[in-house]
Amino acid sequence: MLTTPKLTLMQELIAGSSREELIWLSGYLAGVVSAQGTTAPTAAIAAPAAEPTPAAPAVSKITIAYGTETGNSKKLASDFAAKAKKKGINAKLVGLEQYRLNDLSKEEYFITVISTQGDGEPPAAAKKFYDHIHQGGLKLERLKYGVLALGDTAYPLFCKAGEDVDQQLHKAGGQRLVSLEKCDTDYESQANNWFETLLQRLNSAEPAAAPTVVVTAKHTGKKVYTGTVLANINLNDRGSAKQTHHVEITAEGLDYLPGDSLGLVPENPAATVDAIFALTGADPDRKLTLRGEETTIGHLLRKKLNIVYLPERVVKKYAGIVQQDIPETRIGLLDLLKIYPVKDAAQFQEVVSILEPTAPRLYSISSSPEAHSGEIHLTVCKDKFSVNGEVKFGLCSDLLSQLAPDQTLEFYIHKNSQFRLPAPDKDVIMIGPGTGVAPFRSFLAQRDSTGAGGRNWLFFGDQHFTTDFLYQTEMQNWLQTGVLTKLNTAFSRDQAEKVYVQHKMQREAHELYRWLEDGAHVYVCGAKDPMSTDVEAALLGIIQQEGKKTQAQAESYLDELKETGRYVKDVY
Repeated sequence: MLTTPKLTLMQELIAGSSREELIWLSGYLAGVVSAQGTTAPTAAIAAPAAEPTPAAPAVSKITIAYGTETGNSKKLASDFAAKAKKKGINAKLVGLEQYRLNDLSKEEYFITVISTQGDGEPPAAAKKFYDHIHQGGLKLERLKYGVLALGDTAYPLFCKAGEDVDQQLHKAGGQRLVSLEKCDTDYESQANNWFETLLQRLNSAEPAAAPTVVVTAKHTGKKVYTGTVLANINLNDRGSAKQTHHVEITAEGLDYLPGDSLGLVPENPAATVDAIFALTGADPDRKLTLRGEETTIGHLLRKKLNIVYLPERVVKKYAGIVQQDIPETRIGLLDLLKIYPVKDAAQFQEVVSILEPTAPRLYSISSSPEAHSGEIHLTVCKDKFSVNGEVKFGLCSDLLSQLAPDQTLEFYIHKNSQFRLPAPDKDVIMIGPGTGVAPFRSFLAQRDSTGAGGRNWLFFGDQHFTTDFLYQTEMQNWLQTGVLTKLNTAFSRDQAEKVYVQHKMQREAHELYRWLEDGAHVYVCGAKDPMSTDVEAALLGIIQQEGKKTQAQAESYLDELKETGRYVKDVY
């Protein structure tokens, strides 16, 4: 029989314990009694053996830094940090744009997830870090690190930024915990496996036993669709300075979501290819094995290799082949052959071997899988520019603008998991001038078809109301039926002073801030510079003005929107 004080303690313990804890406690007491050679009380409940306490990890603290353009690297880094914490490792998560560069020499365990943009470049947010580790003089002998690189195998310099970071950290004395992993667009499973290996290394606190060389993982490739053109319509009216095409394509088994893009590799102009063969005397039917594929030189120049605008690194290799001093420049292969000709067809074959694959072009999808079943729509502005007084057109936009019904083309879907619609009851603010309206046509059609209850507000801009109001009839119909709650347009050339979408945002500052306070999600699509920069500055000003905040508080507010996925951009 327990004395009163002991009984009181027991009652307090029981009152503050969960069912699972009581089961464990009763089993524990039964074990104590048994160990003393006394029969356990019949009221005692046998408890299952307690799970062993996990051993403390060999490493207690790591830094996980991410460099991202679309948000994929950030999401992976956040997932990694959560997994590390479950293993008892204190994981500091930080964006490379906010990382204190002086801390790098003090780090012991440093993990970075970084994507590659454009022509092998790091994300803009990671540029300062990237430049810092390339400056030389770094001493990182105590550093143990791992690099996960994200990229797209369709681009010539796949995961180049990640490769560079890995090499520079190693050159400065850092030791790889695991080898560099390079991931294609379908990266989730591969990335998670890599991090599990890294966690095992952290648990043993040993650097990688594998040779410290860059290892390229096996890639599964992308699903390629063959589509048939249904329609191709110029959305601009007569007199417009622009030519924007609405292209409708049908294909079997389409799998995409609003916010995704269509990727395709454009063919080179037949006239340019023919002129190259006429100039060099090479045989277009001659077989050639390039990067493991046997095909004809003609097929390579028409469909596979970039011959239109050669990067400087390729021009430099060309100069070595023809043994000429060629100034640094971006130039087409045909012009290069005219100015610095090859000696013969054999030397031209050597030139073909240095050419890089044509990079794919990505176009935001402007259709909705719910509203346009079995179809995919694009909104393409024909790119027009001048070089030395000669009018030129963008390779891919020119090709798409000329597609006729029943023509076929191959493409793939580029997923964008960050640029997604929120829950149906959430409000959405969309800012998309010019062809930036493409994904928002998809968003609105999807919300209309699914009966989403959230409000929708669109800011659209272009040059002239009468000639450049893309999808005008659809937008006005959505406004009349209530799918569009608000529509603000900015036609920059219809008055003496130029008016852009950011100006219309400022005029709607009070209402826009009220939507933000009510939980609205903000999306921006279109030109990176100067549009997206000006829009973000306007948004920051509105938050500061309407929220009665200091600049620092407004920046913190906007950062919170970014962190929670309520402010996302798809800019180019």
